[in-house]
Amino acid sequence: MKKIQRKRKKEHKFLKFTYIKFTVITCFFCLMWMPGYTSFSREGDNVFHVMLNGVSVGTVAEEETAENLLWQARYQVASEKDDFAFLEANLEMEGEEILWGEIDAQEDVLQNMVEVLRDSIQTTLKKVYTVKVDEYMVNLSSKQEVEQLFQAAIDKYDELGDFKVKLVHAPRREFSVYTMVVEDPEEEEDQEKQDDYMECGVQAVLSSMGEESQEQGEMNFEDYSYGIQDMDLVENIEVVEAYLPANQLNSLDEAISHLISEQEVPVEYTVVSGDTLSEIALKVNIPMEQIVEMNRDLLDTIDTPIHVGDKLIITVPEPELSVERVETKYYEEIYDAEVEYVDNDSWYTNQTVILQQPSAGFRKIAVEERYVNDEVVERTILKQEIVKEAVALRIERGTITPPTYIMPLARGKLTSGFGRRNISVKGASTYHKGVDWATPTGTTVYASCGGTVVKAGWASGYGYVVYINHEDGRQTRYAHNSKVLVTVGQKVKQGEKIALSGNTGITSGPHVHFEMLINGVQVNPLNYLN
Repeated sequence: MKKIQRKRKKEHKFLKFTYIKFTVITCFFCLMWMPGYTSFSREGDNVFHVMLNGVSVGTVAEEETAENLLWQARYQVASEKDDFAFLEANLEMEGEEILWGEIDAQEDVLQNMVEVLRDSIQTTLKKVYTVKVDEYMVNLSSKQEVEQLFQAAIDKYDELGDFKVKLVHAPRREFSVYTMVVEDPEEEEDQEKQDDYMECGVQAVLSSMGEESQEQGEMNFEDYSYGIQDMDLVENIEVVEAYLPANQLNSLDEAISHLISEQEVPVEYTVVSGDTLSEIALKVNIPMEQIVEMNRDLLDTIDTPIHVGDKLIITVPEPELSVERVETKYYEEIYDAEVEYVDNDSWYTNQTVILQQPSAGFRKIAVEERYVNDEVVERTILKQEIVKEAVALRIERGTITPPTYIMPLARGKLTSGFGRRNISVKGASTYHKGVDWATPTGTTVYASCGGTVVKAGWASGYGYVVYINHEDGRQTRYAHNSKVLVTVGQKVKQGEKIALSGNTGITSGPHVHFEMLINGVQVNPLNYLN
């Protein structure tokens, strides 16, 4: 009996050991393949701790998994932005070889990455449209704003709103480069009708030819289509898509104000024969003092001589964006006939005689005028009906270029201008008939223009003087010299030495006194120097 009991006890222990052993093995295999754990491997790192921008975002079993999750996170953050954003994404992984261990769910790792990337957005760039009009640039937020900008320029002159601007891709340029075109809806309708005619066959073509034949006859004033016929933008315009920080965007109102409002633009004016500073000031509508201020390298005062070929800087009001348009108009107007000239080859070009006085006429006209902004740059008469014929002004004029006049000394300080003056020197005139340049005694005096010496010697208050008669009937005088270098009757050329400056006669110091006479009357010589 005891033997049987010992045997049963031994069998119980064996079964208990076998159960425990089986249970341990089963748990081991469950742990090895249970989700969230990685199996033991003797081939290297089998668990990777992931850091994104220095922040722990979880643990994965493979490096490729972390890289794929980062790509998904970047895409998700980028899709949340309407604008272009720069993201910092510094991915680091630390590998570890373990028997088994827990790894994070990929959804959790992805969400952690998304949160880190959201916090790491460095700069948000907005998609903008950079508009370049010659050298002026402005950044607008949309294509609609670009079109509104240029439409404002067109609407300034198109009161009826017939013309519309459109942003189109620039030919033979990248797809993101645009330019502007101005469209006339009526032209589009005409083109559609023409296309319909083409589709209608021979009969339609013959019909349209008959209509054109009728139109080729003489038109009455009421047959013309009046108003704006065509519009375009003058400057070279380029629009490019770009990404810029939001603080570099310009407002539409600011851009419209700058492009359409007139700005003072510096331009170069070349002095031509016959120009004086006062005439130039009237021509460009700028005070002489302002012209002098803008040209300090060339002009000291309003009396400083100017010469043919001199380049003066002046400013003119012009908008950054110019609009060209063609308009057909009807006028009933008083008009003048074109001046008729009769050339005289024995006269100088500054010699003229009126042969016939003009008389204004009256007419009806249909004209085509081409404008750039508000200025008419071309005018073509389409139809004209003369009510009263105009009589032309007839002028006889010379063809020979007249002599030129230069400053009679190389350098000197202008001390007394032409006209009335206060003078303390006894015997000196209070009405100055010439101009004075202070210069040391012995400075060379030159002939202002070629001619014949008619006086050379002493002349009371003038001291030692030289008078020269010129081919155009003018006379120049050079006074207060210390020495005369020419004689009466001598022919001299422009720029030839005629005297040495001095302090003779009635003077307040050494200087050159220079006069010019036209028809025997003194004039301001500074107005005639080149």
